[in-house]
Amino acid sequence: MKTYEHGGQIEAFAKELGCDIEEVIDLSSNINFVKPHITLDFNALNIASYPTYDKLYQAIADNYGIKKEQIELFNGGSSAIFTLFRHLDLKKCTIYSPAYLEYKKAAKTFNYELELINRFNNLQCDVKENSLVIFVNPSTPEASFYELENFLAYWKTQKCTVLVDESFLDFTYEKGATRFLKEYDNLYILKSMTKFYSSAGIRVGTLVSNTQNIKALQKNEPMWKLSQFDSHYLQEALKDKSFKQLAKTINTKNNALMEQTLKSSPLFKTVFPSSANYFLVQLNTLNAKTFQEKLKPFKIMVRSCENFDFLDDSYVRIAVKSQRDIECFKNALESINI
Repeated sequence: MKTYEHGGQIEAFAKELGCDIEEVIDLSSNINFVKPHITLDFNALNIASYPTYDKLYQAIADNYGIKKEQIELFNGGSSAIFTLFRHLDLKKCTIYSPAYLEYKKAAKTFNYELELINRFNNLQCDVKENSLVIFVNPSTPEASFYELENFLAYWKTQKCTVLVDESFLDFTYEKGATRFLKEYDNLYILKSMTKFYSSAGIRVGTLVSNTQNIKALQKNEPMWKLSQFDSHYLQEALKDKSFKQLAKTINTKNNALMEQTLKSSPLFKTVFPSSANYFLVQLNTLNAKTFQEKLKPFKIMVRSCENFDFLDDSYVRIAVKSQRDIECFKNALESINI
């Protein structure tokens, strides 16, 4: 697998199998299978004029209970990550790993001195002073949620700039890091809303920080970064006030069903606890590639985790989807010989 390859390559998978995309059960991509109710007619959308974003900023700020002056929007979470690395222009970066691979890519792109802390072995490793610290919470690929108060206190003593990635926090009932903004001047928070709002094709990523940091970040940003389609889709999604609770309830129920399915199968040595909409598992005797091949007759995709730091080809990430998809996956597991 390629160094920075992600899940969700559904078109290539369908082409390989010679089937329609709609036939594929994509358990490789941790995008919410529950979708918000959208009533907007995109054919009626006026795209002749330049976009304005005031309403979008306000809608996102209201959604997270913060001020619109505390956020900056980007053309997706990855764009936000690369922009922040370039803007901060620090020398050292520490990533609590395994983590979203774009962080490692950005650190190398901008010539940061990179250190990785293995979350599975020792979370209490020392961090160098004046580092950019990356912490994904809930983490990926194993969906653990961490209480960050003690971490933040330590990072503050080390004069670190901190980015907490909360792309999957909306799937949980946990409190986010925005409550620490007043007491930690060099804290940034990434909100990749397209995961929860089932719209990875809508490229809207949000960085949250104090107003001073956001103003400094905005100085070198272009005037227009998002299309009218991106902006209006997300505004419409946020108008569905029942969606957030409904999606959490359904995902929580299906999370339990997927966990039961995984733990009842002899194919897996370890099933890691999950606070989000995906599970990390360690295969018992198969490797990831063989497991993926055995799932192809059932048109099921899963995510090999061999290109994550500190993991190997015995690890696979499996997303939580609909009850029907989980049932199909269960039948596939029962048909695989080991």
